[in-house]
Amino acid sequence: MLGAGSWGTALAMLTARIGRSVLLWTHDDKRRLTPLCGNDTSGQLPGALPLPENIKVTSHFEQLIEHGSDFVVAVPSHGFRSVLERFSHHLDAFPTPPHICWGTKGFEPDSGLLLSEVFDQVLGDAAVPAVLSGPSFAAEVARRLPTALTTAARTLETADAVAYWFRDDRTRVYTSTDLPGVQLGGAIKNVIAIAAGISDGLGFGANARAALITRGLAEMSRLGTALGGQADTFMGLTGMGDLILTCTDDQSRNRQVGLGIATGKPIKQVLVDIGQEAEGVNTTRVLYQKSDSNGVSLPITEQVYRVLFEGLEPASAVTALLGREPRPEKN
Repeated sequence: MLGAGSWGTALAMLTARIGRSVLLWTHDDKRRLTPLCGNDTSGQLPGALPLPENIKVTSHFEQLIEHGSDFVVAVPSHGFRSVLERFSHHLDAFPTPPHICWGTKGFEPDSGLLLSEVFDQVLGDAAVPAVLSGPSFAAEVARRLPTALTTAARTLETADAVAYWFRDDRTRVYTSTDLPGVQLGGAIKNVIAIAAGISDGLGFGANARAALITRGLAEMSRLGTALGGQADTFMGLTGMGDLILTCTDDQSRNRQVGLGIATGKPIKQVLVDIGQEAEGVNTTRVLYQKSDSNGVSLPITEQVYRVLFEGLEPASAVTALLGREPRPEKN
């Protein structure tokens, strides 16, 4: 398990409680490694949940290579390529291509590539890619609350093999071969969650939130299919399911971004206050660029972009959305 943040730690706890031996890697220094080695997750998950005994923690990448050939990457999108590049130096150590599944949601910041596209650039056919996504908060997964997820890969055989890593009596894992669509749903929903947070923070109520979620799903489907995803995927767990969760619960970091912006704080201060990665900020920039280059209308995303990067007042963004030309409702 690569990445000892809240999501990586939660997934390590899930797989360990199923009975698997897990090696959890952190790139951080000893100061941050100490609480994990001390057998609790202080600073990573609420409640300082104890780590199962079959989780071992290391800061030495080489130990991962010695440990096995099944890997889960749960690092922020900006660190994804560098982790894969480290793998690329050790491919000779594996008799068969290793399976690498990532739980990261978003695009590579500088290139705007899907993480599967980054994977292909760095590792090509030397490893087998898969992604884990769906409506899930790390703290609830760590506490073994009922959760449903989806693994996607290029074949159902691979998707099912990877799903087996996470399945237990509290975690249902579906499978898919729509690798682009599953990633796109998990990324796009974060932008709509920022919009929902802004709306709720301004006190606009449940009606406005429901409208944002519904029209946000339309934006997700329009751009998602334009970029190679399957329409049905966006109506499932990794699309609509994740969208509803992220827009409606304050555990969502991206919703917290919107709530913070609604108070008038600058985005840099909001992110400092949250203290964790909020992938929706970078994703907003990427989606705005992709909507233009692909000729896809994304009015909610456009207004979130203008708030985040052009200093538009949040209330003015809502006015701009409501003041658009009337049109028939369709995706």
